[in-house]
Amino acid sequence: MCPSMACLLRDQHKQWRHKEGSPSRSVKVFRCQLARSNPYYSSEPPKLDGTDRPLCTGVPLCCWCGTWKGGKLCGSCKKTRYCSEKHQAMHWKSGHKSECHKLIASDSPIVNNGNGVQDLTVFKNGLNNATWPEYEIVIEEESGFEWEKSEGNSSSTGTSAIVTKYNKTDEALQSVMDQFEADADKKSWASFEERISRAPEQVLRYCRDATAKPLWPLCSGRPSKTEIPPCRYCKGPLCYEFQIMPQLLYYFGVKNDSNSLDWGTIAVFTCLASCESSISYKEEFAWVQIYPATSIRPGRLTM
Repeated sequence: MCPSMACLLRDQHKQWRHKEGSPSRSVKVFRCQLARSNPYYSSEPPKLDGTDRPLCTGVPLCCWCGTWKGGKLCGSCKKTRYCSEKHQAMHWKSGHKSECHKLIASDSPIVNNGNGVQDLTVFKNGLNNATWPEYEIVIEEESGFEWEKSEGNSSSTGTSAIVTKYNKTDEALQSVMDQFEADADKKSWASFEERISRAPEQVLRYCRDATAKPLWPLCSGRPSKTEIPPCRYCKGPLCYEFQIMPQLLYYFGVKNDSNSLDWGTIAVFTCLASCESSISYKEEFAWVQIYPATSIRPGRLTM
């Protein structure tokens, strides 16, 4: 995903025009799947008791981004690796020029720690701040709710959404909803905010079910069934699988100003059949719902 809000705004026009070909999106989602028996992961779930070991040695990674395979070696020291000439040049300008001579004088080989990360000081020093920070996602079940399918959170627009039916009406929510009775987007936002406030740290909602629908913050800007394209590989239907919540921006440390990256939610639709093909990374479809120019919310969600 491009971290530029300007790109995300341009992307809004692209996602509505997917039928006109292969639009250039700033938000892309790729699916990679392996058979249960494969050379990389055990066919049995991890024990998580400290005895789990990788089946094979990981590949060395780029010394600049620490993300992609380092298939290119520095021409001088022959020790640091890069995924591209661009990252090699950036690392050179950012300090490797002086470090390179030290590495040439050193006889110590590069050690791969088994997870694909090189145990070199230069790797840690060179790691740039252009990549998102890495966190562990804790998976928890959402409970205490009775789900029902609806045509919208509180809307009559005919678009689909998931809503929650409570056994007892939340008086605080009802009070807010009454205040926003004439504004469907504000009512939808109030319902959305109340729902996620029960687990405010959530960054992703997952439900791999053909009948599941996203929890939309707004009534406007939702896709209809005809606006979700078929799978580009098997031409079968796509179904909703998960959505990325705006709270993720808080953990990424994105600034809360008018030009900062922002979204309401990013809903990801994937092939219902999880089709196989010779392509290792299959591109799926993402629908980004952003807030209108005149935002209905006071600010980004905070802890």
